[in-house]
Amino acid sequence: MLDLKPIRYPVRYTTFFIALGGLCFSLLMALASGQGWWLFILFAVLSGIGVHDLLQTHHAILRNYPILGHMRFLLEFIRPEIRQYFIESESEAAPFSRAQRSLVYARAKGQSDKRPFGTQLNVDAEGYEWLTHSMAPTTIDNANFRVRVGNTACSQPYDISLFNVSAMSFGALSANAIMALNQGAQMGGFAHDTGEGSISRYHRIHGGDLIWEIGSGYFGCRDDQGRFSPERFVDQARDPQVKMIEIKLSQGAKPGHGGVLPAAKVTPEIAEARGVPLGADCVSPAAHSSFATPVELLEFMQSLRELSLNKPVGFKLCIGHPWEWFGIAKAMLETRILPDFIVVDGAEGGTGAAPLEFSDHMGMPLKEGLRLVHNTLVGIGMREHVKLGASGKIINSFDIARALALGADWCNSARGFMFALGCIQAQTCHTGNCPTGVTTQDPQRQIALVVPTKAERVKNFHQHTLASLQELLQAAGLKSPQEVKAQHFSHRLNGHETQTLAQMYPALSAGALLKDNFSKLPEPFKSYWAKAQAGHFQQV
Repeated sequence: MLDLKPIRYPVRYTTFFIALGGLCFSLLMALASGQGWWLFILFAVLSGIGVHDLLQTHHAILRNYPILGHMRFLLEFIRPEIRQYFIESESEAAPFSRAQRSLVYARAKGQSDKRPFGTQLNVDAEGYEWLTHSMAPTTIDNANFRVRVGNTACSQPYDISLFNVSAMSFGALSANAIMALNQGAQMGGFAHDTGEGSISRYHRIHGGDLIWEIGSGYFGCRDDQGRFSPERFVDQARDPQVKMIEIKLSQGAKPGHGGVLPAAKVTPEIAEARGVPLGADCVSPAAHSSFATPVELLEFMQSLRELSLNKPVGFKLCIGHPWEWFGIAKAMLETRILPDFIVVDGAEGGTGAAPLEFSDHMGMPLKEGLRLVHNTLVGIGMREHVKLGASGKIINSFDIARALALGADWCNSARGFMFALGCIQAQTCHTGNCPTGVTTQDPQRQIALVVPTKAERVKNFHQHTLASLQELLQAAGLKSPQEVKAQHFSHRLNGHETQTLAQMYPALSAGALLKDNFSKLPEPFKSYWAKAQAGHFQQV
């Protein structure tokens, strides 16, 4: 319903106010002169449209920009012709093309995701990839794909969906966006990662499954000096709504970079969720203070497992120096402490604002990072005990299938679910002026995002994406997601050469890293495995 609070940014309603003013003026003019009734009718229609826009619950753009917002939909209607002849193709916009966004919108709204006239991609271009199909397609009973997370040290394993909401914090997202994501997760039976901003009151309202991400700021489990607090951790970790606990080592958007939420943006609700004081900057350090070596990381992880009464505990990272990851693997062998899961975040991922150099050139992309982690676990004989999640520009079923082929057990998506909420890729997330109410703390802007409507779209996007994955697997002649392998995918190197992903990213044999002959191993194992150490993140 229409919110009658004082409007902080009336400029957004200027067109509506002009229509109302024109309505009054034209009525007086018509009554006085007996002429100009057509003008009155025009302004009456515009005013009626404006009132309808403010009261409807389907389009956040129209609730935030009554009347004026229709210009976007008009441009959407005529843009295919404009783009085709004057601007750009469906596949050129970045970071996500219009075709990709349109696919999410269609699936979120329950509309047809089919398209005519063949692919608009250049199948002869370098980098084009495809999934090979079978002449003996299979039938899979349903698309409710799940994988159990939790090794022998875990007494509360979690059956996670193959497609989940990736880490996005309250503070980065609005309260309404958090509620819609969590309600959608609850309705669809999938998980919602809190991001490092901890668990807010808005995560609790609808009871959707949570993955609690703990970053270097220890938000939600910190003492007054910003150090980890076991007592505050226990208060939240043992809540039945929290299904898994994830230590964030780094993220794809800005790996190795800390963050600061200025004091002016720390609202009472953000301060409550994060356990930080009002009137002070909220700092996420670049490094953790609870551990400084691979062994200490695993010991800290084990302490969280015990404090949470043995829920699944793991960590998320974007791969950087390979020897640092190898050091963690060696620490697993030395301590016999294993994470229940590892989430590999690709450098191409990230909803958070970051310096351009970090977004463009820092960190390992998902395909290389995921394959490296998978191969390492195979090489030390631990792959069956540690589940792998993958995140980084995953938005459709082909992205999911490719990640599974490279070693993932499940996938997370951030921007995909943002599109399901109504995000239009305006890329104003860091300004507080999000036109759809997704990434703003402005109460006037975020009321445009109607929680029940958007929650349904979040659920639909998840459901229809997994249904599409089911169809891909069937067409490939497979009976389950676990059967997808790297040899099922081909990659074009140039105009006349292709390779399978298995050839591009060779598999390591089981136990290969437990042997002494490293000279025959592929890079970077050949150069760095022997130099990595469990007791330090530096090379020997």
